[in-house]
Amino acid sequence: MLNGRDPRIDFFRGLALIFIFWDHVPHNPLGQITLRNFGFSDAAEIFVFLAGYAAVLAYGKILQRDGYWIASLKILRRTWVLYVVHIFLLAMLMGIVFFANSHVETRDLVEEMGLTHFVTHPQQALTDELLLRFKPNLMDPLPLYIVLLAGLPLVLPLLLRKTWLVVAASMTVYLLAPWMGWNLRAIADGVWYFNPVTWQFLFILGGAAALHAGRKHPGEHRALARQPLFVAAALYTLAAAVLTLSWRWPEVHDALMPTWLSELIYPISKTDLSPLRLLHFLALAYVTAKLLPGRGWTQNWPAQQCCRMGRYSLEVFCLGVLLAPLADMLNAQADDAWPMQIFSALLGLLLMAALAAWLAFNQQLDASRHGQWVAGK
Repeated sequence: MLNGRDPRIDFFRGLALIFIFWDHVPHNPLGQITLRNFGFSDAAEIFVFLAGYAAVLAYGKILQRDGYWIASLKILRRTWVLYVVHIFLLAMLMGIVFFANSHVETRDLVEEMGLTHFVTHPQQALTDELLLRFKPNLMDPLPLYIVLLAGLPLVLPLLLRKTWLVVAASMTVYLLAPWMGWNLRAIADGVWYFNPVTWQFLFILGGAAALHAGRKHPGEHRALARQPLFVAAALYTLAAAVLTLSWRWPEVHDALMPTWLSELIYPISKTDLSPLRLLHFLALAYVTAKLLPGRGWTQNWPAQQCCRMGRYSLEVFCLGVLLAPLADMLNAQADDAWPMQIFSALLGLLLMAALAAWLAFNQQLDASRHGQWVAGK
């Protein structure tokens, strides 16, 4: 039987939402401390991996309790909710970007946000929106999640029984996709920025991790420095951090990176989830899990706020998408940009945390009212 909710999952999902917001505000100083600055992967990998983890944890339990058809029905119902949210969010985002663009004279935010297609071809853009082919900047993770979740009923029963068979099949598709050119169609460059055919592997790995969480493995009682897998993962994470930091100083990078190695590893594709990105995320996740094995550290006040944001990840993600162009507008209007950039980043974080707190309060209120109604019957 699958285990219950793990607050660590909510914490890291909340942290990913903060990183995504800060990364999406141009020239934001706090964007310099997010994951993408210290390795090949970024918050997108956290988001997709934990989406697979949470989905299999939740719907796997429903499948075991209520059967395949009930679980599939609930998965597809959730997928429909996400689809409707996507349409509504895109409409709101376009309105906010058009408003922000009217207050910024030095830049074209409509073009920067990838909304030119709607301005030049509004009828086709509406059709593409319904088909998930029109995805302006900031919107890419949600359509990816919709497609991955919609495909979960096809693999969930076998994933529960033959986990490694599904992982092997998923890895095969992942390795073949870039070579065969498998991707979904979109506007602009013609393909999805997050290729679902490759990113599905990380989603499946998240589900497999949920099924094997808590199991003991040989050698875990030894000190971390004596565990070869931990040492290898830590060294790779450190090497990736050094290399990523060197990108800021080309002369340092050229000194560290031989030409033959540079030609071998570059480009590190985000669209097809390059093996270097995937390996970096898995190594980082493994090291983090080893260094933070318990749940006690999630009980302090800042961690609890982050956990609450992760618990309401869809609503907080949507708010972050809408706040990013507004923060960009404020930053563009400020004479002294640096203080305003810090202020807008922290204000956005505060609003996202406030939304999560409000949603939690409403949920508790509804539960209290329901309990009173049951007691009064």
